Amino acid sequence: MQTINKAKLAEMIATKVGVSKKEGEEMLAAFVDIVTTTLKSGDEVTIAGFGAFSARTRAGRIGVNPQNPSQKIQISPVTVPKFKAGKVLKDTLKGRV
Repeated sequence: MQTINKAKLAEMIATKVGVSKKEGEEMLAAFVDIVTTTLKSGDEVTIAGFGAFSARTRAGRIGVNPQNPSQKIQISPVTVPKFKAGKVLKDTLKGRV
């Protein structure tokens, strides 16, 4: 199993599109910036066939202090990123496409 990091992904994009490695890095940086800014503003990013990026608010709750299990602590609500895979991506990974 191989893990692709940001630099390798930028290089792969550059090769696939036929641009320089620097332009591939700029494309990837632009994509990350656009998705981040869009989610921060409360909107979603949907890429047909691939999936949807969104931000959800995880509700606050009562938790347990791991250093003192008898002590209860209040965990504040927090906004977290979410990705929902699209049908084409799911089917491809299941070997149906």
